[in-house]
Amino acid sequence: MPRIKSANPQTSNKFNLSRQTLMWLLLTNIAIISPLYEQTTLWSLAICSICIIWRLGIYIGKVAKPPRWLITVLALASAMTLTMVVSQIGALNALINLLVLGYALKYIEMRSRRDVHIVVLVGYFLIALSFIQQQSLWSAIHLLIVTLINTCVLVSLHHDKGQFRFTANLGTKIVIQSFPLAILLFLVLPRLPPLWLVPAQGGATTGLSSTVNFSNITELTRSAELAFRATFKQGERPKNSALYWRAIVMEDYDGKQWSQNSSITNSEQALSQPKTDKHSWRHATLRQLDDAEKLGSISYSVIAEASAQQWLFGLDVATSPDSDITVLADHRLFAKRPIDQRKLYNVTSFPKQKMDPVIARKALDINLSLPKQSNPGTRLLAQQFKQQYPNSQSRLKAMMDYFNQQPYYYTLRPPAVGQQQIDDFLLNNKSGFCVHYASAFAFMARVTGLPARIVSGYQGGEYNEAGGYYSIYQYMAHAWVEVWLPNQGWTRYDPTAMIAPERIEQGFDAVFDPHESYLFDSPFGYLGSRTSDIFNQLRMQFAGIDYLWSVWVLGFNTDKQQDVLQQLLGEVTQLRVALFVLITLSIIGLAIAYSAGLLHLGRSQNKHVKAYLAVCHLLTSRGVKRAANEGPDDFNRRVKNALPFIASDFDKLTRYYIAIQYQKLTPSAYKRISRLLIAQSRWIKFNIIKQRLALDKTNT
Repeated sequence: MPRIKSANPQTSNKFNLSRQTLMWLLLTNIAIISPLYEQTTLWSLAICSICIIWRLGIYIGKVAKPPRWLITVLALASAMTLTMVVSQIGALNALINLLVLGYALKYIEMRSRRDVHIVVLVGYFLIALSFIQQQSLWSAIHLLIVTLINTCVLVSLHHDKGQFRFTANLGTKIVIQSFPLAILLFLVLPRLPPLWLVPAQGGATTGLSSTVNFSNITELTRSAELAFRATFKQGERPKNSALYWRAIVMEDYDGKQWSQNSSITNSEQALSQPKTDKHSWRHATLRQLDDAEKLGSISYSVIAEASAQQWLFGLDVATSPDSDITVLADHRLFAKRPIDQRKLYNVTSFPKQKMDPVIARKALDINLSLPKQSNPGTRLLAQQFKQQYPNSQSRLKAMMDYFNQQPYYYTLRPPAVGQQQIDDFLLNNKSGFCVHYASAFAFMARVTGLPARIVSGYQGGEYNEAGGYYSIYQYMAHAWVEVWLPNQGWTRYDPTAMIAPERIEQGFDAVFDPHESYLFDSPFGYLGSRTSDIFNQLRMQFAGIDYLWSVWVLGFNTDKQQDVLQQLLGEVTQLRVALFVLITLSIIGLAIAYSAGLLHLGRSQNKHVKAYLAVCHLLTSRGVKRAANEGPDDFNRRVKNALPFIASDFDKLTRYYIAIQYQKLTPSAYKRISRLLIAQSRWIKFNIIKQRLALDKTNT
């Protein structure tokens, strides 16, 4: 890198950063950018790397600060680059990149103490911004360490002669002292909705798709990412076979893939618009559910991971009391905004409630339509079922049994299919996964005059004994069929259960080896497997800790706040809350004042003075009392004359005491003499007590 002269040497000499501050600035620059690396573009990372290398050159004295015109050119080039890619990465990621670039460029052109303060403040803002993207417990610990490093920059700026350990200790002390105030504000501040909305990101993360074909579900089975977690209330623990988490309903089939009907997608778009009133059919659905409460309900809470999608997860006929969640016409839970961060919501499901026992003619037509002249072999087979089994339920049972009676296999790597996909699978290959079987079953049901649709979501869950909740991962993605029957409504049929019943009863791992599915592409497959009992227990324990963090910190809503305050204060009133805040702030202020040396509670003595005075007090009982105005040397001479048996030991103690109290020592010498003084005081007390016991024995 070429050596660049400062634009204004006279100005630059007015303020020089200490080497310690430069070192902390290097550390904080890398630490603050590290949590945002996934949202930062390659060009932004390249510019940040150049800035870090340049600042490192300044630190070792090889280059000077860059001129202002170079910073201006880099800033304009960065802004133009972001403008061109904003549509690809999304508005939020573009804003993050813009702020990171501004932080990095300001970092290399600091020319005054005020510039350092700006860099530190922007660093704190970037740390807070990181919580939008990462909210797990481990991310919070990471960001806490980053906050500590950023605070040490300010400490080193105002204590430039302090050593590295002094700066780190003082920075840690400042951060720890802020915890009580942060906890107080967390407990008492009202849980108000945000005053702004976070801009949308540039695309969806790993998750389900609004369309289903013979390939996209198998892609999810290779992902061990967490989809969501669910906790059932009142100690309920449903069986794995009952956990069908509905997410997307697909009614249109074009011969290649299943997709949502336009009426549903239009409803989703309308609900996503701001200030949209709730649909009247939602209230009708809730009234039906109120009438069905006598059939039994189950209540649970769900923590959904960020997916940048709006569909949520529920069992059977489900509803949610949360104001930002609605129920669509196909009985799915739908968020009014994309899930850009972890979301906690409550759900009540009615497993015995009939789903649309009465249905409109238009809906029936949609779920009976098929592309013309598609899959003739499957059509012929379905007609045979219809002729042999006129009764709808008997026909559906026979079609389910057909998959069990014929040599069908469940695999994540099925053979390729041609234009007539279902014919190739059903009549020739006879190998596939859930989408293959669900598509074939729904197709045959429609051919025989039974309305059918595909539902995709997740099936099963991994139960955490320590935390009492289910974890549902991406590899648990599943697809099944809902068939509409008169007076029964939409009824679930899962042909996969006929091919691989253990997949439904025991979960995905009962059928597929993790190394052949969701750990297939993982270089650390062994660490991610469930075969090691010790590692599996540790994994579950860490997951339980992260779950408690999600429930009590990320999910700390108004209801939980009221419960906690009620436990602390009894009746929650404005007066009691105000007194609680005032008393807590007073205690925090006194503690900080005492630690800073602004408040002294009585006469303080260090451990060295206490050790010396303890020996003097013991000598008083032996008839040698130290006068109030007597110095250490004078008292030492009297002890030598009065108690010769400890004269040598007390002389050493006196020398150590004088060195600690009155001499300027190096830190290493101070520690060494401190240990010697305390050890010597203990030895003298032991000798005095031993000599006293010997005299008592002689007198006896």
